[in-house]
Amino acid sequence: MSQYDKKNPVDLYPIPPFPEQEQSLPGLARKMTPKPDHGEQSYVGLGRLKGFRGVVTGGDSGIGRAAAIGLSREGADLVITYLPSEQADAEEVRDLLEAEGRKVVLIPGDISDEQFCRTLIDRAVEELGGLDTLVMVAGHQESHGDIATMTTASIDQTLKTNVYSLFWLTQAALPHLEPGSSIVTTGSIQGAEPSPDKLDYALTKAAIGVFTAGLAQQLASKGIRVNSVAPGPVWTPLQPASQDGERVAHFGEEAPYGRPGQPAELAAAYVHLVSPESSYTSGATITVAGGTPAF
Repeated sequence: MSQYDKKNPVDLYPIPPFPEQEQSLPGLARKMTPKPDHGEQSYVGLGRLKGFRGVVTGGDSGIGRAAAIGLSREGADLVITYLPSEQADAEEVRDLLEAEGRKVVLIPGDISDEQFCRTLIDRAVEELGGLDTLVMVAGHQESHGDIATMTTASIDQTLKTNVYSLFWLTQAALPHLEPGSSIVTTGSIQGAEPSPDKLDYALTKAAIGVFTAGLAQQLASKGIRVNSVAPGPVWTPLQPASQDGERVAHFGEEAPYGRPGQPAELAAAYVHLVSPESSYTSGATITVAGGTPAF
């Protein structure tokens, strides 16, 4: 079954409760039960991105992996970055897409480090021969039910990974982006409706919305589009790696669909925003949240 077949979205994927499970950050998709669907079997490309060259952060698992699969199957060659501890997941993505004839270059590193962000773009341009799109998905999330337990170090990690990296990566990429290129960020419904235990994460997601809207206006005259995807609850390694097992077992129940989204259900949004078919779309956010309204 492909993403183009008619189906009922409510019962398309597993519905909680799930087995209780926990991991240490950043988490691995291969250790999750049920395993997330990133579109490995379902995403069918239409050749919309032939000749495109892109960077996807967090492309080893979760939403980033789904975006990478979608972009690749539409014809793009990619550099994927991820934390070194996620190497096994990243190699799965590379092997899958290279077997389909696409170029995928793995560059591990931490985007909370400014120098790595700049080196990443330089290496991507060298490996791919240029750059047409920057898709920023990687994020850091922790849960703290009491603000008194939050440390400066953990707040810094969340802000640097989720917000500072957008500036560093964009600054490095801009000299290589020609008119018609695109930048896609990843927000969250947390940016508008924050959970009380995710103060710093929700703050960064609100900031990403502002960053996207402002940068889109700044780069409009250059012909570079900037847009965002705002997911609702999605079944990714961030969940067992940042929450206790009991909460993970019931993750996504609050969505109108009664289940979390699967990463594969977001791939098309990234493809659309990168593709020239969205030529008049900039400064926009696509919310993918299983019926949760966007505000």
